[in-house]
Amino acid sequence: MDIFPISLKLQQQPCLIVGGGHIAYRKAVLLAKAGAVIHVIAPEIEANLLEIVKACQGQYVQSPFSPDIPLRNYRLVIAATNDKATNIQVFEACEAEKILVNSVDDPPHCRFMVPAIIDRSPLVVSIATNGTSPVLSRQIRTQLEANIPHGMGKLADFSGKWRTAVKAKIENPDERRIFWEDLYASPLKEQVFNDNIAEANRLIEQALIEWKKPKGEVYLVGAGPGDPELLTLKALRLMQQADVIIYDRLVSPPILDLCRRDAEKIYVGKARSNHSVPQDGINALLVEYAAQGKRVCRLKGGDPFIFGRGGEEIQELFAAGVAFQVVPGITAASGCSAYAGIPLTHRDYAQSVRFLTGHLKEGSPELPWNELVYENQTLVLYMGLVGLEKICAQLIAHGQRPNMPVALISKGTTPDQKVVVGTLADIASKVTEHQIQAPTLTIIGEVVSLRDQLQWQG
Repeated sequence: MDIFPISLKLQQQPCLIVGGGHIAYRKAVLLAKAGAVIHVIAPEIEANLLEIVKACQGQYVQSPFSPDIPLRNYRLVIAATNDKATNIQVFEACEAEKILVNSVDDPPHCRFMVPAIIDRSPLVVSIATNGTSPVLSRQIRTQLEANIPHGMGKLADFSGKWRTAVKAKIENPDERRIFWEDLYASPLKEQVFNDNIAEANRLIEQALIEWKKPKGEVYLVGAGPGDPELLTLKALRLMQQADVIIYDRLVSPPILDLCRRDAEKIYVGKARSNHSVPQDGINALLVEYAAQGKRVCRLKGGDPFIFGRGGEEIQELFAAGVAFQVVPGITAASGCSAYAGIPLTHRDYAQSVRFLTGHLKEGSPELPWNELVYENQTLVLYMGLVGLEKICAQLIAHGQRPNMPVALISKGTTPDQKVVVGTLADIASKVTEHQIQAPTLTIIGEVVSLRDQLQWQG
């Protein structure tokens, strides 16, 4: 994050605009809405800008900018002239006095940016790109405008009037947040939107009377194979309301960034032969935090019920009497194969697909080899990279043809996706050659030959 977003309170605060043209006018309109007292320094000034200055009881000084002006008298300064040299001069003078300064359309000479704004006062949403693309900010604002009802401002105002009473009734901040979230999901919101404030007051009074300490709950959420856009809507909603996020190494950073910012995040590893927290410890963590009344999101890569030990975890929750929800995710088999352009089934090549774990036990994969040697079947191996050479050898030894196509998909669906294609006879030798690293999915079957026609990603 290259900029730190803040909201400034500028009511009755003196702010300086250097420049008297249309650019300066646009900035003055925003400052006036925020209640600032606007001062302008410029050789000439547009009539509509002068009206704003007079309306907010500011001052217009008809003069070029001079570094001798006492800038420390202002909360912030905006350089809005059409002369770059003057704008730079304003920036340097403000930097010397450590005054917040913005040079319009000149990011290197800005100490703050003016974002695109959605005004639902007292609710204000701002979108900024660190000055790199103002047009993109405005486009995003347009998209959000349609999804944020005008009544949200009324709801924010209503909430502010009840904030003290709610805080007095519910002292714990985590419990208080849950109260407000539940309230916003109730009929109260529509009552406020429709100006039925008496009914809204009755509903919140009733909710406070009936309030009980919330019970903990665990959300077992599949995060998918890596691309954040493959998350389900329900997964995203629960990720953003959880108090605690317990996640493993297959959860990509972009997905983790979508979780609630102030949630406690606990990494539990789950790399091969290197579990930072063993499974029993993870189970205990889920029960422990839920017992504290927390909403816990157990975030797993792929789908929690496909080689994800999700069943073991909810057995533990059931035994402890902890409420839970399970949210399926796109498993690596379907996600990675799709991004690699390899259909798992095809009428001409594979009428069945089989998911297997290639995890080694005592140095050897234990699989029903005779059942796997079938021409019109696709095999998908999770965690099979380490034992790949032995797996290929066993399949060949049990009758599978050595030239059966095989694909390795490393870090599938992410920007780092890498796909290597070979055969049962030579694919193991390509792991080192192409520097294939975990997590890697292995697909064995004639469908792999379709990749040349169907690939659309790397």
